[in-house]
Amino acid sequence: MKKSAQVWLEYLFSMLDINFIKENTEIVKKAVADKGIKLDIDELLQLDNQCRELLSQVEQLRHQRNLAATEKNIEQGRQIKQQLDNLEDQLKPVSSKYQQLMLLVPNIPSADSPVGPNSDSNKEISQWGKIPQFDFPIKDHIELGKIQNIIDLEAGTKTSGFRGYYLKNQGAILHWALLQFALGKMINQGFLPMVPPTLVKEEVLIGSGHFPFGKENIYQIANPGKIESGEEVKNPLYLTGTSEPTLLAYYMDKTLAAEDLPIKVCALTQCYRSEVGDYGRDTRGLFRLHEFTKVEQVVICQNDLTESEKWFAKMQQISEEILQELELPYHVIQTSTGDMGAGKYRMNDLEAWMPSRGKYGETHSCSSLTDWQARRLNLKFKDQDGQTFYCYTLNNTVIASPRILIAILENFQQEDGSVAVPHVLRKYTGFDIIQPKK
Repeated sequence: MKKSAQVWLEYLFSMLDINFIKENTEIVKKAVADKGIKLDIDELLQLDNQCRELLSQVEQLRHQRNLAATEKNIEQGRQIKQQLDNLEDQLKPVSSKYQQLMLLVPNIPSADSPVGPNSDSNKEISQWGKIPQFDFPIKDHIELGKIQNIIDLEAGTKTSGFRGYYLKNQGAILHWALLQFALGKMINQGFLPMVPPTLVKEEVLIGSGHFPFGKENIYQIANPGKIESGEEVKNPLYLTGTSEPTLLAYYMDKTLAAEDLPIKVCALTQCYRSEVGDYGRDTRGLFRLHEFTKVEQVVICQNDLTESEKWFAKMQQISEEILQELELPYHVIQTSTGDMGAGKYRMNDLEAWMPSRGKYGETHSCSSLTDWQARRLNLKFKDQDGQTFYCYTLNNTVIASPRILIAILENFQQEDGSVAVPHVLRKYTGFDIIQPKK
């Protein structure tokens, strides 16, 4: 083992502050229970003690080995090496198990987060807009897409399999208009636009917290390719379900200057999700897809909860403004502990009204993760006094399409099957209404 014991300690304990876990064991256990995570904190602490004991013994033996080398005692050096090899063999499985459990330790949710096992415990905190009342039988987005010749699910399934789709004609233009509108808004809000990779290494998804949680929803590339020599690429590659991991990974292993914070970045990318965990849910139409396009925003700020909460409110406000400019009724949901994910300190969802469903459907999600991701990513900043701290991170869906098309097509439908285009998009589409095909 080439690393010193101190380096091993820093490596093993970089996922989360183990001292916090020790000093606040019951709080951490409550977060584990409230978020429905299968993790034994007592086992984790026991492994921590084992690691420390073994590492202490390793350091002592190394000191003895150095003395033996100084005294040129070859036989004693040989014996100590044998002891070191045995100890390091004992340490490897203990440290490996410890790292696996540390990756499962959740963030502590905010005190006002609703406690509950799933979305049934979510809490509505506000509404905006008037739910439309139609004086004619409404059509869902699937029927509207057919009569307007803008959505083809049958061809999509034939080409791509389950949940495949085609957007075409004015449907494709409307899709691009929404993305262009949202990206332009982010740039106007001072967010740096980026075009990040959508193929990533495992460490990127571990860093963002998408691994090991939700790994079943991530597509792995079966044939990642070969390097120039012809040797097979051994490290797996994955398709991202959002640009959040890659936007964060741009700053991985960096120590930023305090004056450079906050960092505000956004991206428009294709996204991929297997939706294994949601098998059988929302299978009709464009609501839950394997492939879609999303504009995402990420903020990296100092480790100040007041500042982080300010950015959370600002990011949510941007999404609310988008829905308001699109003239879509929506409500804001405060997400419960069991529905928010392991890394979240706070999470609110925005759900737009979808007439054919007779209820709101999620279109945006805003999350604050305090330093939970930054610790995994080794993302720090140095303050004016030269002290180093982990950053805080936040992310938010600016817009995701084609899901948002459900709300637009259904809320703006006319009796003859046409759909009016929201006013804010008309400069991007070049047309005011989508007519049924002749």
